[in-house]
This record gives sequence, structure tokens and C-alpha cells, in this order.
Amino acid sequence: MAMLCDGEGRHRWECSMLDPEGTVERKVDSPFPKVLLIPLAMLLVLGVLLFVAFSPSEQKQDGFYSFKVVNIRGKLISLEKYRGSVSLVVNVASECGYTDSHYKALQQLQREFGPYHFNVLAFPCNQFGLQEPGSNKEIENFARKTYSVSFPMFSKVAVKGAGANPAFKYLIESTKEEPTWNFWKYLVDPNGKALKAWDSTVTIEEIKPYITEQILHKYTDTSALCIAVAYCYMRTHNLFA
Repeated sequence: MAMLCDGEGRHRWECSMLDPEGTVERKVDSPFPKVLLIPLAMLLVLGVLLFVAFSPSEQKQDGFYSFKVVNIRGKLISLEKYRGSVSLVVNVASECGYTDSHYKALQQLQREFGPYHFNVLAFPCNQFGLQEPGSNKEIENFARKTYSVSFPMFSKVAVKGAGANPAFKYLIESTKEEPTWNFWKYLVDPNGKALKAWDSTVTIEEIKPYITEQILHKYTDTSALCIAVAYCYMRTHNLFA
């Protein structure tokens, strides 16, 4: 017959009399104070959010981000660094009729959406009307000084034909759209999949809703994951009581 029933050192014969078979389940207090579990759950959710948001590969796979390219200063880099972000890939030119309007709009786009895992990726090209004749250094100086661009720029490349850069070949094969002039724009999702292409005549303002949709989709998926993790944690530790 049990002598102790409440763990406080008091003899409770009546407990044994009421439950001689020991069939009533005794509730064991958690050694961890429940009041601390809620902040712990919040920290767990925050950790998941940060991991998903800043992970270089949410689901690593082939695509645009699997290529390596040379940046505007001659350094070979992997586009993997942009995996997990939405990108707008553009073949730019310094002496085109679309230069002024597009550079201004692209920089505004970068300023507006950059904090939300978005990047304009600019690739100078001299294939259309020979309107990008300068060196990489001259191109960068022009873009930075004239338009204060803060988005990544890459070395001058061919974007069509047999000598096209492999990353652009992928964009063309994926969208079935080949550039016919300067300032073609390709939308790439966080996993590196090319979604859609627009020609020079389509303004940045017109395609902004598509970019916004991809950014919201990324954050909606992340938020749903965090909510699910928090719910499971709180349900496991009976925090709803």
C-alpha cells in the first residue's frame, strides 16, 4: 500500500483507500516550468524562419542557379549564391533607346524588393545594334555613376546563338523565348526555375505583379512551415491547456 501520494512527504492513507489497485493515473508534473515553454516555442519558430529564409538551398536542384558566371570585375562566381531568392535576369546595354527607362526602373525594383530576397541580375551584351561597345569597367562605371545601380552586374556575354552563355541557353530552352534585342527580362524562382520572359517593349511596371507573386509565394510557404512547427511543438507540450 502506497504511503506517499502527492510527493510532498505527507502520509495519505486515504489515497490508498480510494484507489487500492493503483488504477488512477497520477499526473506527473513536468520538470520544466510550463511558463518557459512558450518563449522556447517562439524561439524555435524564429530559428526555423531564419534557417529557411537564409538557407542557400531550400531544395537544391538543377536550374539557372547551377551555373557559374564571371562578374563585372572578372571574378568567377557560382549563381548558387542567389538560390533561395527570386531573380530578374536582364541583358543590358548602355547605348540603347531603352537604357534610361530600364536602368531607372530596374534600380527602383532592386531598392523596393531587394530586402525580400530578390535581385536584378544584369548581363551586358553587345549583340544587338552594337549598343554595348565598352569594356566591363566602362560599363560598370556608367551604370553605377549614372543610375547608382546596386544590383549585381556580370561580364559582357553573348545571350543568343552558338556562343551564348550557358546560363542564357538554359533560360531560352526553359521559356522557349530567345532575346531579339536589349533588355529582355527573365523571371527565375527561388529554386532556379525560369518562369517567364518579356521583351524590351514590356515595362518593369507591367511585370512587377509577377515578381510580387513569387516573393509572396516564397514567404507564404515559409510562414506556413513555421506555423506548423509551432503548432506541433505546443500540442506536444500541452501548451493549449
